[in-house]
Amino acid sequence: MTAIAAAVALSLPISLCNSCKVSKKFQGVKGGFGVFAVLGEANGLGPSDKKSLWGTLFDVEDPRSKAPQCKGRFLDVYQALELARYDIQYCDWRARQDLRTIVLLHEKVVEVLNPLAREYKSIGTMKKELAELQGELAQAHKQVHISEARVSTALDKLAYMEELVNGKLLEDRTKMESSIAAPSSSTSTQSLDTMKRPRKSLDVSGPVQPYHPRLKNFWYPVAFSTDLKDETMIPIDCFEEPWVLFRGKDGNPGCIQNTCAHRACPLHLGSVNEGRIQCPYHGWEYTTDGKCEKMPSTRLLNVKIKSLPCLEQEGMIWIWPGDDPPTTTLPSLQPPSGFVIHAEIVMELPVEHGLLLDNLLDLAHAPFTHTSTFAKGWTVPSLVKFLTPASGLQGYWDPYPIDMEFQPPCMVLSTIGISKPGKLEGQSTKECATHLHQLHVCLPSSRNKTRLLYRMSLDFAPLLKHIPFMHYLWRHFAEQVLNEDLRLVIGQQERMINGANVWNWPVAYDKLGVRYRLWRDAVERGSKPLPFSKPM
Repeated sequence: MTAIAAAVALSLPISLCNSCKVSKKFQGVKGGFGVFAVLGEANGLGPSDKKSLWGTLFDVEDPRSKAPQCKGRFLDVYQALELARYDIQYCDWRARQDLRTIVLLHEKVVEVLNPLAREYKSIGTMKKELAELQGELAQAHKQVHISEARVSTALDKLAYMEELVNGKLLEDRTKMESSIAAPSSSTSTQSLDTMKRPRKSLDVSGPVQPYHPRLKNFWYPVAFSTDLKDETMIPIDCFEEPWVLFRGKDGNPGCIQNTCAHRACPLHLGSVNEGRIQCPYHGWEYTTDGKCEKMPSTRLLNVKIKSLPCLEQEGMIWIWPGDDPPTTTLPSLQPPSGFVIHAEIVMELPVEHGLLLDNLLDLAHAPFTHTSTFAKGWTVPSLVKFLTPASGLQGYWDPYPIDMEFQPPCMVLSTIGISKPGKLEGQSTKECATHLHQLHVCLPSSRNKTRLLYRMSLDFAPLLKHIPFMHYLWRHFAEQVLNEDLRLVIGQQERMINGANVWNWPVAYDKLGVRYRLWRDAVERGSKPLPFSKPM
């Protein structure tokens, strides 16, 4: 009776909960009953008044008369969704009738044990009546458990149907755009035939394929500004290629190929000399645009290595690894007003960046995975939902007070309402007095490695920022949380490479992860506009 009984208890009128006075508890009756005998009604509520209060809960119209008539018809996703919603209505009605049965049986028990009624009955008669009622109650409780299982199954079915409809809407939109771009009778017929079929489930299985060139045509954050000081270099891998970051003579960052044109020596093993990287092998020096300006011991040749557009904004270094001309604006990843940045951490993780994004966009796993860190003590809710606009890559979790957003191409931003470290407070971030803001950047280093940039901000306890060595504590905590995830995601990756589909059966709380996968698929197909994009 767990979920259904709790819902009913929360639905009861408050006046009913205080409507009767209890005199004493009868115990020791064979069969394990322990009930309260009602001697009188308070607040002037008689039996008819009590029945009217129960009526608001139990007198619900039987939905079977309104069931969709689909016998013998082929169902499209919309009709199937309507049937799933009917299942929910029927399960709700059935559960209410089961609970009505239990309530009536409990009232009969009270009547049997009523002191006034007992004076006219023998002990044997009472025992017989109680035994019969006990059997009926056991059967009624069993029926409630069956109803609860039906509700759970119906909710899963409804969530699956919603995903099918979302995919159908996206498919309709794509087909409509295709038919407009190249109209023909054969294409139109084919599109109509295709749209009748439900969307196939996501297939993310097998060895990680080389990244599609279209996925490179975005600005990618690759380092924090505080880590790129003068006379220092930061080697990175991005889309299977080695690069090195450094600052030129003007202090602006640059990103060039981490391979010397002369003998292919890694440039990051050298040094920065007057705003140029000097190769440690023969001393060739390169500027931030990749031009070789110095060749000791030989005649200067016109040599240039590959460089990438590189910008600095809001404390982060960004690069554009694609072949298309870069866009003129960069997205903002700053925490909301009132937050202070407390930690900036960079890690190299042995997983493909899409799997890591799947993990970060999923909060339902927290009470099971992060039991030793931030989710220690979290209860497991009966239903977890992610509520989001019809076309968006952001929303909020229910029942957790957490707002979350996927920012293309590889960033996740979240704001968490907290009362104490590791504790949740309220049902939404607006109800919470203090908050933690997080930024996760999952840079695709290679097909099995991700460069993770993590930034943590708080809107409380500003003095923590000035405590010596505090950043080491933050890093230790971040590593603990990530290690809880990594053992699972690495296992996923191994099975995925061997052919398992890591998105085999998405459910309701997977909505944001599913939308990320649909967005990424659309990018690789070259769709325009991209699904779930914010209106410009």
